[in-house]
Amino acid sequence: MTKLSQHTTWMSRLLGKPWGRWSLIGAPYFWLCLFFLLPFLIVFKISISELADTGIGFLPMAEIENGVLQLRLKFSNYVFLLTDSLYIKTYLSSLRYALVTTLVCLFLGYPFAYFLARSPANIRPTLMMLLMLPFWTSFLLRIYAWKGLLDTNGLFNQLLMNIGLIDQPLKMMHTAFSLQLGMVYVYLPFMVLPLYANLVKMDLRLLEAAADLGARPWHIFWRITVPLSRNGILAGSMLVFIPCVGEYVIPALLGGPDTLSIGRVLWDEFFNNNDWAMASSVAVVMMILILGPMAWFNRIQAAEASGGAR
Repeated sequence: MTKLSQHTTWMSRLLGKPWGRWSLIGAPYFWLCLFFLLPFLIVFKISISELADTGIGFLPMAEIENGVLQLRLKFSNYVFLLTDSLYIKTYLSSLRYALVTTLVCLFLGYPFAYFLARSPANIRPTLMMLLMLPFWTSFLLRIYAWKGLLDTNGLFNQLLMNIGLIDQPLKMMHTAFSLQLGMVYVYLPFMVLPLYANLVKMDLRLLEAAADLGARPWHIFWRITVPLSRNGILAGSMLVFIPCVGEYVIPALLGGPDTLSIGRVLWDEFFNNNDWAMASSVAVVMMILILGPMAWFNRIQAAEASGGAR
């Protein structure tokens, strides 16, 4: 008996027992509750807590006075977030940067993933290694390398001036261009990998049948390849969009001091202003903004799964 068949037999025996099914389902749920739900509840508790008069710690949220239970919940931070124009602009700016990064990564990553999936099987490992090669270098070093390339005296400006295209150095650092360029560079592999995993499993006989029926290559791509790779597009978009919303390092190093981003606001509120309640409120609202696309993605997957089951 092979190792695969032994593993399948062991799994079937485990799933055949009631406690086995509960253990397999409960383990990931326990992990999510411990490392996601519990920290989120702690942050939410801090966001609605009131600072003590001493300035150290928070007042208890519930206490009994004269036999009456009193709740002390502070929602003024959320009201301020929804009414202050600066915070609204910051949220919209972060969402805009994340959306533009996602679209650019999709535009650049889809052709690369398509080429990778259609390349000969013997060279795919090499191409995958080249794709993952930047991850072998420190994240901070890669961002600082872009500072050296985009600076006023950087490599790009010197190259453009040496070939005579410009007379004065261009301001590329601490602009929206440098911020978007850095985010696209960092998160492009997160778009390529789900697309590749989806495209490499596609049944090529469908494309051959469409070609035999007289469909042109462009029509085959838009009407067969793209719809069949929708799950990869959605998964890659989520993997890029979600971390981009709360990105801190790239806006701080490449975006400059005037860049509006939620990550920088969180840092300032936590460590510069020492206002943990306000910072927690900002984090909770950001989490709600992120959970919206995730819920939409899960709903689409559930609808497709139920449709496939029928």
